Amino acid sequence: MLTLDRPPSVDTTAADRRSHAIVIGSGFGGLAAAVRLGARGYRVTVVERLDAAGGRAYVHRQDGFTFDAGPTIITVPYLFEDLWALCGRKMADDIDLRAMDPFYRVVFDNGDAIESFADSAAMRAEVARFAPRDLAGYDRFMARSRELCSIGFEKLGHMPFVSLTDLAKQVPDIIRLGGYRSVYGMVSSYVRDERLRFLLSFHPLFVGGNPFETTAVYCMISDVERRWGVHFPMGGTGALVKGLANLIEGQGGRFRYNAEVAEILVRDGTAHGVRLTSGEEIAADIVVSNADAAYTYRHLVPASARRRWTNRKVDHAAYSMGLFVWYFGLDRRYDDVRHHTILVGPRYRGHVNEIFAAKSLPSDMSLYLHRPTATDPSLAPEGCDAFYVLSPVPHLDAGVDWATQAETYRRSVARRLSETVLPGFEDHIVTSRIATPQDFQDRLCSVKGAGFSLAPKLTQSTWFRPHNRSEDVKGLYLVGAGTQPGAGVPAVLSSARILDQLVPDPVTHG
Repeated sequence: MLTLDRPPSVDTTAADRRSHAIVIGSGFGGLAAAVRLGARGYRVTVVERLDAAGGRAYVHRQDGFTFDAGPTIITVPYLFEDLWALCGRKMADDIDLRAMDPFYRVVFDNGDAIESFADSAAMRAEVARFAPRDLAGYDRFMARSRELCSIGFEKLGHMPFVSLTDLAKQVPDIIRLGGYRSVYGMVSSYVRDERLRFLLSFHPLFVGGNPFETTAVYCMISDVERRWGVHFPMGGTGALVKGLANLIEGQGGRFRYNAEVAEILVRDGTAHGVRLTSGEEIAADIVVSNADAAYTYRHLVPASARRRWTNRKVDHAAYSMGLFVWYFGLDRRYDDVRHHTILVGPRYRGHVNEIFAAKSLPSDMSLYLHRPTATDPSLAPEGCDAFYVLSPVPHLDAGVDWATQAETYRRSVARRLSETVLPGFEDHIVTSRIATPQDFQDRLCSVKGAGFSLAPKLTQSTWFRPHNRSEDVKGLYLVGAGTQPGAGVPAVLSSARILDQLVPDPVTHG
């Protein structure tokens, strides 16, 4: 459970008459929003249904092992550094962030492997080794990725899109750069080797999208990685959660754990607080929801207060895939396994289509394997290794009964790992736990058990996503994966940054 190292430095008693902001949920979006609101002078209360902060970035500690539950890749570190700076501090004083090089190793079904390097020259040499005829195309793709990053991330990633006019102004750039195409379609126009096409197009899966449908704007991720790097904080991603929580407490903010919100209180079309499942009501001047955006509208905002995000609209939206995650610890180490490894199955398009379109559980699988002890051995007992393996699966509309299927699927994952990068590992398992789409729904209140909320389709991006300032309820704001600009750690931090343009300045009451 998260503990806070510093006592509050600002009075938060009943005599504190500053404008009060309630933040529902303590994922990275909620924590970043709380820091930004506190820096502007709001009195902040973070209400969290779990017993510790983090949301999807919760930390499991089990049998001497530390497992980050969710995000394991940190890019664009300046978005975190900005939050420390708002509190007059330096992130480096609290967080030891290590750059990864290579970013990850991709292992294909036939045993071929390619590394994704931080250094541009090293990466070009790797492409030349792997697919020499595609080197010129790779260079052209990376140039396009940089253009897309300058528009899609540096410009659009911090825009609130409160009106269609905001969108209309960006349409020419989106069309010019081919944003109407899919990620895979754009990549394929530059390179021919199917293995290289995978390497350059799989990134939407990290934010819940189908590479064959997700707007090509997401090709920007290749440049995001190249420009700002891929990092890992010593102590795990939970170290960032703890650091942000300490900042909030230092500002005078307050955390309420084991406190589940039953309803956002709305009077005359304006949010004025929340009611907890215990029956307690907490008044507020503004409410910021870091709960799943679809859940926020479907279950927390009264139907009578909603015109745009009706139950029907929420129910019929397209959602990201689900995730099957297995955390396990071994009493030995596999030092030849990278920090990040992607194991590609025998199919790409067919596998992805089964998950997203057919909504069925494929018999084959592609896996993301995270070995944090490659960088930080302290996350496991001495001489041991901690692992986290993730398999994309359909969300709960597929009708998979995970109560009966989870163990069968885990064994299939174990067999795949044994046959590839972890031979004989099952004889060394000393601790284990799993999470399925059912857990995402039940524990994290994710609609349909989706791993990343609404899917990042073109028709569910920018203005078409739930807005950061609610279209239905005055004084209600949204941050996190389900709102603008989308999923992924940089995006959810940016969603909190957008609030700076939307939330009014605080006042001191009477």
